[in-house]
Amino acid sequence: MSNTRIFSFMLIAGAALMMFPVCAFAADDAHKSGHPGVNPLIEEMVILDGVFRDVVSGVALADGEKVHNALKSMHGTMEKTHEGVHEGKVTIPKNADRVREFVKMDKRFHRDLEALAHAAHGNDIKAMEKLTGKLLHGCIACHETFRK
Repeated sequence: MSNTRIFSFMLIAGAALMMFPVCAFAADDAHKSGHPGVNPLIEEMVILDGVFRDVVSGVALADGEKVHNALKSMHGTMEKTHEGVHEGKVTIPKNADRVREFVKMDKRFHRDLEALAHAAHGNDIKAMEKLTGKLLHGCIACHETFRK
């Protein structure tokens, strides 16, 4: 494995560790929302946490099949979250008045997930690395705007 690939993996893996608090706060958020277990955004984040671990591992191992398989569980989550936004089941902890921006950001994120699935299907390692970094940046940007 080249030094560049090792560095890329270390950067992505380290940043992925920052996503782990999502699960720790999910139950608390559901309780505070008054709709325990019904906030589809929290459900999506819990799924994404597990998916991202497998994606980072698959990218590091240059295993497009592992990445592609990991992403399968994300199908339908965006639609469920957006439906929850319209039904009032999704609570956004910060800047809740900017829900349109949140939805736009989420759609862009899911387009990038689809691009990653496509790159993984073709085992395009360079594209997988680039898209995984872009997705991680999207997680951080969303959390900075709507979570922290």
